[in-house]
Amino acid sequence: MAQTLCTSRVVLHASISSSNTSSASARPQPALKSAGSAFFGTGVSMRSTVRVAAKSAVTSAETATAEKMVTEKLGPDVWNTTYYPKAADHLQINKAWYIVDAEGQTLGRLATVVANHLRGANMPSYHPSIDMGGYVVIINAEKVTVTGNKTQQKLYRNHTTGRPGKMKVENFAKLQQRIPERIIEKAVKGMLPKGTLGRLLFTHMKVVKGPEHEHSAQQPVDITDQINRNFTTQNCL
Repeated sequence: MAQTLCTSRVVLHASISSSNTSSASARPQPALKSAGSAFFGTGVSMRSTVRVAAKSAVTSAETATAEKMVTEKLGPDVWNTTYYPKAADHLQINKAWYIVDAEGQTLGRLATVVANHLRGANMPSYHPSIDMGGYVVIINAEKVTVTGNKTQQKLYRNHTTGRPGKMKVENFAKLQQRIPERIIEKAVKGMLPKGTLGRLLFTHMKVVKGPEHEHSAQQPVDITDQINRNFTTQNCL
């Protein structure tokens, strides 16, 4: 009896499977997608895509023709006079060289003039994002002065290792006796932009101790007189 029941179940399952297969084969199959829908997504045919592309090409051609006609009729835009330096405007071979004598000069005023000439702020072609300045040589770095009691109050911190308790602090007088060039370097570096441009401009400054330097072949122009110059309205006119 059990064997007969199992046989009937197998026969019933086979008949159901065959009926499902026959109904699936009898069901109408959907038409194949066009080549346009295969390449350009569902619901977009190649014909419509080509039509849109041709329309956009015609529109762009008409726009270009209209702009050309307007340009020929009105000429160039005379109001568009925005200046941006080209690569040839800031070549290394075209940069000027300057020299500053730090003897008896105030540190802050000296650093201001040096930073302006390093950035090129003294030139009419100055642009803040481009190296438009020149090279500056500073001599007699050990003879720079500060006002008031800054020789004892002005502190310089050196923390090279980064470990707690290893920071070294010294005042202006001690650092001037030990490394006088570092005083001017720190003052000028603080006036330069922070980033890649500022690091590049900092390498254009040559600070030496004493009156002798190694850049006499470049014939630097002396700009020491610009440190204490008073820029009044009468001088600007």
